[in-house]
Parts: sequence; structure tokens; C-alpha cells
Amino acid sequence: MASPIKFAGSPQTTPARPLFEFVRRRSTCATVDRPSQPTIGGQGSGFGPDENEPPSLRAAASIFDFKPPIACEVLDHGFAEVAEEAPAVAFAAADLSVYHNVHPASPSPLESIISLAGVDDARLLFLSSKAASTGVSSAPVASGQTPPSYVVRAGLGSPSQQLLLSLDTSADATWAHCSPCNTCPTNSLFVPANSSSYASLPCSSSWCPLFEGQACPAQSDPSQSSAPLPTCAFSKPFVDASFQAALASDSLRLGKDVIPNYAFGCVGSVTGPTTNLPKQGLLGLGQGSMALLSQSGSMYNGVFSYCLPSYKSYYFSGSLRLGAAGQPRSARYTPLLKNPHRSSLYYVNVTGLRVGRAWVKVPAGSFAFDPNTGAGTVIDSGTVITRWTAPVYAALRDEFRRQVAAPSGFTSLGAFDTSATPLACLAMAESPQNVNSVVNVVANLQQQNIRIVFDVANSRVGFAKEPCN
Repeated sequence: MASPIKFAGSPQTTPARPLFEFVRRRSTCATVDRPSQPTIGGQGSGFGPDENEPPSLRAAASIFDFKPPIACEVLDHGFAEVAEEAPAVAFAAADLSVYHNVHPASPSPLESIISLAGVDDARLLFLSSKAASTGVSSAPVASGQTPPSYVVRAGLGSPSQQLLLSLDTSADATWAHCSPCNTCPTNSLFVPANSSSYASLPCSSSWCPLFEGQACPAQSDPSQSSAPLPTCAFSKPFVDASFQAALASDSLRLGKDVIPNYAFGCVGSVTGPTTNLPKQGLLGLGQGSMALLSQSGSMYNGVFSYCLPSYKSYYFSGSLRLGAAGQPRSARYTPLLKNPHRSSLYYVNVTGLRVGRAWVKVPAGSFAFDPNTGAGTVIDSGTVITRWTAPVYAALRDEFRRQVAAPSGFTSLGAFDTSATPLACLAMAESPQNVNSVVNVVANLQQQNIRIVFDVANSRVGFAKEPCN
């Protein structure tokens, strides 16, 4: 049973077959990835113990490590027809280990996924509202009011101070919890006083309006014109909390690469619950001027990719690969679409869905891109469950039900059936009712174990099979 999502192909690399599919397999709650060798460390973190390290760094037991009998079946899904498996690469500009930020085991894999997806609604509300915004352009400090699901280790300052930063493809700005901060959700704070390259940015900085920072005070006395300007300060809401920060710059280290004078938000205090805040900070991977690709200039040539590990893989890591070097030659590409009202989002042109060999009959215009309303389809690293607008999801669900329906007219024999799988998880859902219902989001559960290449320089995104675990 297969259900591809068909993207519009670029003229040079138009795929012969649809790019996306998920496959029904007769396995006990099997998810995206295939079984990996039980070697601890994966690509190897090389990190010591840290209270804020996700369980995947600490080689904890997998949340999907459970014993039968289990009365559920999770569909194996992913970009199963995109390309041949990507070859191993050892010459990328920077290749950082990526870990999921999943916490203690749930009673079943289905409950684990549901728990992760439970925080999606707030993120979708933010994505959809910003997608339709026609206001002044700003750099989103977080793309959703919930923490993204994956983290990388980066260095900030001189000498470098190690931090776990959440990956966010729908945010532009990078930020970190800074010392002193008694209300931040971590003890592993960035200490500006210990960095020789740290600098506070004033309210006159060109970056300040992008953070929606406080404007410089009016100076009525000409004799005060030589006085130093105050730092660009700003505050941002986050779920039922908010944080106050100052705009600063410092050296950002990614692997062996160092980006000097990297502008970021330095969080000094948090008001309200901190449960949903990224523990140490966030790395903005959007397309705006504050994002990594923009601030790194020609270092990465406008290209990065990631391969996300499965949520069940505590022993293994994926990777964030920066720069054009080392990207898979087998990747198949589809053009990126531009939304001038929300330039950070990665819009793609979805043209159809298929379940098995049957194309899903969706209403005309269901996938149409409209920058005025934000309608279209976004690829996002932080949302867990792929969401479709109401008419698209209803058509997909109904076609899936039709194809997997059991024959009618049979009754149970009353025996204990050890091979029955009465519950199946589609791993897709309808957009929440309280959000702009015109936005579709291809989420990270459908992206796992696929190398996804964001080639912003050429305005395209590519897909290639890769065992990220």
C-alpha cells in the first residue's frame, strides 16, 4: 500500500515517478527507519554528560523498544521513491550530528508519536498566521510556539562555549539563553563575559528592526549625541511564557567552521513556564536575512541539508550538512516557491497524492499556492505530524480506508488472534480547526531517513534516500 505526494519537478530533474510515499508493512509498530546495527554512538557525539542532552545523546533505551503483544501497526512512510540511496560523504564543508529531542519512553510507539504531535497545534497556528501576514517583515525568533524536535551542538563565543541548539527551518533568528538568567530553563548558559569576541548591538543596528526591538530614544540635547546608544532590547511571547533578550553578535562555530560577528538574541530572563522553551537555544535555518545561510555569506553557497533520525533511535544520530560540497548527486529537486509576506518558509508545489496505485481525488485548487492568503505546502523541520487542509485530508483518509477495509459479512470466531492488527496510525492529520486552514505542512515524521537538500541559491529543494541512523 503506497501513498506518494507528487511535487512539481524542476526542468532539469523532473522525476518519472511521484516523490513521496508511505508503505504499509506487516510489522509491529514499525516506523520510518529500518533496523540499524546496535552500535552505540552512530556518527559519534564525543560529548560528555550533560543534563540538557537529549536521550539520543545519552544512548538511552529507545522509546520504541517494547515487547509484543502490541495491538497496533504504524505505517512505514517516507520519500520512498525519491532517488537511489545517497553515497557516504566525507568532504562536506561542515557535517554536524543531529539528535532528536525525545524524552522518556511512553507505553507504546503510537502514544509516543501522539505525545510528540500534541504540541503541533501551537506551532501550526504560528506558521499559518505568519504565512498569511502582510505586515512589516521581521525575523521570527521561533517558528512555532513549541520547541523543534531536533538539536545540534554548536559553539558560541571565543573561546567557544558548547550549546545544544534546536534546528528550525521556519525561523530566521538564532538565540541562546545567556548568563545571568535565573529564570531560564537550563544551567548551561552562554556566558558573554567569558567571550572576547562578544559585542552588544545598539538600537541603531540594522538588525534591530528585524527583531522588532525597541527604537532608539529621541535626543533633544545635541550635547548628548556622543553618548553611547542603548542596546537593542526585545521581548517575545512563547506559548504561555515570554522572554526578554538583547541583540548581540559573537563568533558562531559549526564543526570546524567559524562565522564571525554572528547576530543573535541573548535571552536574559523568562517570564512564565519554561517547559516548551528550547533548553539552550535555537539555530534559525530559514531563508530570511537573519538566518544561517544569509549571515554565513559565501561560506556555504546558500546550501544546507539534513537527514533526520527516527524518534526510535536513541543510539544513532542524523546529520546537518552545510555547503554545496558533499550533497548527494542522486537528489531529485523541486522548485521552491516565494512568499514575500513570509520569506523564511520553504514552500513547495505539491501536485497530487496517491494511495497505492490510485490518485486521490481532491477538489480543484486544493494545493494552489497563494502568497496573499498563505495557501500552499510548507516543508518544516519542527512539526511532527504532516497536516493537510480539510478537503485534502478527508479525501486521503477516505481513499486509505477504502483500500484497507476488511471484507464484510464475516464474524469473529472468538479465538485469540496473535497476528491481528486492529489499529493503524496514518501519521497524517487534518489541520487544527483554529488555524488558517489553507496551509499544508510536510512534517518531520515523513522526512526521517531522507537527505533533504535546501538549495536556496538555486531556489530548489532536493530529496535522496539515506539511512540517517
